[in-house]
Amino acid sequence: MSRTLAAALTAALLWFAPAGAEAAKDTLSMGMGLEPPHLDPTAGAAAAIDEVVYANVFEGLTRIGPDGTVLPGLAASWTISPDGLTYTFALRKGAKFHDGTDFEATDVVFSYERATAPDSVNAKKGIFEPIAKVEAKDAGTVVVTLKRPTGGFLFDMGRGDAVIVAPESAATNKSNPVGTGPFVFDSWAKGDKAVIRRNDAYWGTPAKLKRVTFKFISDPAAAAAALLVGDIDMFPNFPAPELIPQFAADPRFAVHIGTTEGETILAINNAQKPLDDIRVRRAICHAIDRQAIIDGAMYGFGTPIGSHFAPHHPAYVDLTGVCAYDPAKSKALLAEAGVKNLKLRLTLPPPAYARRGGEIVAAQLRAVGIDTDIIPVEWAQWLKQVFKEYDYDLTIVSHTEPLDIEIYARDSYYFNYKSQPYRDVISALTAESDPVRRTELMQKAQRILADDAVNAFLFELAQQGVWPAKLRGVWENRPVQANDVTGAYWVD
Repeated sequence: MSRTLAAALTAALLWFAPAGAEAAKDTLSMGMGLEPPHLDPTAGAAAAIDEVVYANVFEGLTRIGPDGTVLPGLAASWTISPDGLTYTFALRKGAKFHDGTDFEATDVVFSYERATAPDSVNAKKGIFEPIAKVEAKDAGTVVVTLKRPTGGFLFDMGRGDAVIVAPESAATNKSNPVGTGPFVFDSWAKGDKAVIRRNDAYWGTPAKLKRVTFKFISDPAAAAAALLVGDIDMFPNFPAPELIPQFAADPRFAVHIGTTEGETILAINNAQKPLDDIRVRRAICHAIDRQAIIDGAMYGFGTPIGSHFAPHHPAYVDLTGVCAYDPAKSKALLAEAGVKNLKLRLTLPPPAYARRGGEIVAAQLRAVGIDTDIIPVEWAQWLKQVFKEYDYDLTIVSHTEPLDIEIYARDSYYFNYKSQPYRDVISALTAESDPVRRTELMQKAQRILADDAVNAFLFELAQQGVWPAKLRGVWENRPVQANDVTGAYWVD
């Protein structure tokens, strides 16, 4: 533990009242590590946007539940044609936007056409590509026709990128979000907090909380102190894993270790020599001790993975044994590939999992004869240099989008992985709607990525939630990037 963090905790414990002692039974204050750039989930990729407004303020035709399943949202029900091309949605009756305008089928048409327009700034524009047309059959019925069967369509329409917005308010949603959800946007003090309040005219089950405040606290010491003194009630993803045992031992708090969709990987530029040689990539993978990284960088929190897939998903296959930690095999593969005195650039973005994990990875690679030049960068530089320009050898990053195994089949992506067999599997998966067959294809895709050693798959990020023992209805796991408080409540 750093001296700064220890000092902050000591001061908090000595001088301030117990957390939650004055907590109101109908309000909640939540800490977040990052502040969103704006509040329109249909116009930005930042996870922090959804973490404030998804399900709380904005809703889609479907929504994603805490276990990752697809649930009804603004669509009460739907039917799918036998050929898998036509989805007919029956919309909720009596639903209204927060400005009082009625929610109707024309709003769905507007939202989807806006997302697919040439000037669309939707970060997940690709999820709308399979749509051929959207029609308002009547005020309460929408018919969506697809170009081809798309097995993940209902899930995709439950993402934050696919929430329904109204033409009357869409242009100002970045600063004044107007949705149909159980909470209404109240205020946003830039650099400090955003506040939502209960929507008493909500069409569905009303929220139990009257007001929720999202406090933006990036410093781990400040986050810990804020919890201890009661400035905030909870932190859904606590940024100081080394302090989790202290909170777990405190009867005022409950610690919830859940799962996320954050596949943390040592990404490899497959087009860069000698990394284009599968033997070199496999040598890198066999040099990595996943558990040592989890213990050393994440204080034991995280689940080892062997491919790009979340362990909590029913289709998950444990492939950690495909490229198990084996330094001797790593050295033999390098020798077989004729690689000597290899030095690679290891570009590390700001998160602790990358900076802390990078030091451990560098030491493990050094032990098999691979030296690294560690290059710390800020997020903007990482996005430009690594993600957009592909100027890197190795990097460590967490991919937090749900069910994003399809990124390996894209024509252009920063891994520079090209595999027609893999693309064929993803094409089949995209067109498949049968759950059993989809599971088979997802498992086949996982195995191809592991066998090809596309990247060194490290671990799945854990969600380290800390909140009062008397708080209920908060998500323990994070199947999507959300802080859904629609069912949160306090008990005596």
